[in-house]
Amino acid sequence: MRIAVIDIGSYSCRLSIADIENGLTHIYQEGNITSLSSGLKDSGFLQKDRMEETLRVLEEYLKRVREFKADAVVAVGTQALRKAKNAQDFLNMVKERTGLDIRVITPQEEGRYSFLAVAYSLKPEGRFCIVDQGGGSTEYACGRGFNPDRIVSLPFGIVNLTEEFLHNDPPLNYELESLKNFLDEEILRIRDECDILVGLGGTITTLAALEYGVFPYDPSAVHGKTLSLDSIMFWLDTLSSMKEEQRIKSFPQIEPKRAKVIIPGILIFYRTMVIFGKKEILVSDWGLKEGIIVSEYLKRKKEEKGGE
Repeated sequence: MRIAVIDIGSYSCRLSIADIENGLTHIYQEGNITSLSSGLKDSGFLQKDRMEETLRVLEEYLKRVREFKADAVVAVGTQALRKAKNAQDFLNMVKERTGLDIRVITPQEEGRYSFLAVAYSLKPEGRFCIVDQGGGSTEYACGRGFNPDRIVSLPFGIVNLTEEFLHNDPPLNYELESLKNFLDEEILRIRDECDILVGLGGTITTLAALEYGVFPYDPSAVHGKTLSLDSIMFWLDTLSSMKEEQRIKSFPQIEPKRAKVIIPGILIFYRTMVIFGKKEILVSDWGLKEGIIVSEYLKRKKEEKGGE
């Protein structure tokens, strides 16, 4: 069976197509920054240009789905579509123009799928905690094996934190300090004991690409790498002292649309590592969409076993 999963996130929209017949094999992957949640914090509504851009990307993805002859398509939406007052309008628009049904998942489901992706692909030993940092929310899921025993969703990500805290380019010291204090207060409330900390999302994979000199981006050269607290601090200091345009010119690993919002993402991981007492973090290129594929694969295996 060949399955396609589309993750319509608050900042990026991603597609994975995989075979789940004999094991799990990726066939095709693509990601685009559509920044669906831009302006949502202040207005409460998805902006028309962001909806149109996301829809355009979805139409392209469905061409890939047909090209690779996927047997099933699963499309999920996260924080932006949980929160926007006009989310249903967008869902209806997508349905009318593409025939695609988007399922808006809960934060608990989002955390569980991301946890599954890490458990299956990296197989961390002992108790581990994933930090899935997105555009509009950040999920923390902790547990062992394939079983998360605690999932917490914090209602902030790189888009709304940038809009709320960082108004200068480069950010001023007091802006960074205010953001750090806010994050410390939030993360302290959900601190958990774990043996391994695992980071997910575009910020941490970009940092791994920077640290290990990976360009053009190669998921296999990033997935499973580790980043030290010192290296996270180095990239925070380096990038926060640069203007957005300088980040793009100096480091080809940083997507132009990501350059503006990368600083809050780095701070989330930096402060999480400090508060959780970890000197290093494991990097996962696999996330929500891979977790859905893993879930379907495990379900299929269970059904096959039951039929024996």
